[in-house]
Amino acid sequence: MPTSVDRPAMVSTCMARLDSGLRIEAANADFFSHVARSSTEICGRSIYDVLHPSARNILPKHFMRLSDGHGSRFVERVVAMRGNDRVFSAEITGVAVKGERDDFSGVVILMSPDDEPAERPAKPAPILTALDARILEGVATGASTVQMASRLYLSRQGVEYHVGVMFRRFKAPNRAALVSRAYSMGVLTVGTWPPRAVPDFVK
Repeated sequence: MPTSVDRPAMVSTCMARLDSGLRIEAANADFFSHVARSSTEICGRSIYDVLHPSARNILPKHFMRLSDGHGSRFVERVVAMRGNDRVFSAEITGVAVKGERDDFSGVVILMSPDDEPAERPAKPAPILTALDARILEGVATGASTVQMASRLYLSRQGVEYHVGVMFRRFKAPNRAALVSRAYSMGVLTVGTWPPRAVPDFVK
């Protein structure tokens, strides 16, 4: 029986093969299940079509290094799209594929979704101040500390302090994980760019 695209498997590693232009050539059933789309919907489309727009701030440098031969693999955390209006956080491993002449011919993507995606509570408790929300939005768009400091009239140390507070609050080790967990908790809006903090989570 075909695997339903509406119910992701509980334990899986999603795998997809990308060509040199980062278009999806093929993928396994777990990949189709987690992104809630069929092979006919996504084969031939860019890998970015199944990832949240925030991935474009993180992954291009990794793909560039693979294509230039400056590395053979990378590991990164991203937010992926499940259908058009849901998200899940995952760890992605990208492995360069070489052609017959040892030139770059594509990438194999291994995506390990978080085991138990956090569900948005029916009535969430505010966890961000208004300033925290603006800084989280800046981090999600890829803004640097200097850019956020200038925009919010803070010192660089002030921005880093608030980012550090959110690292502890979201139990995130770095900015990519902070954004990933904020999306998985429903703290950041889905399907809009630039991202915005959901008002229910802001004091």
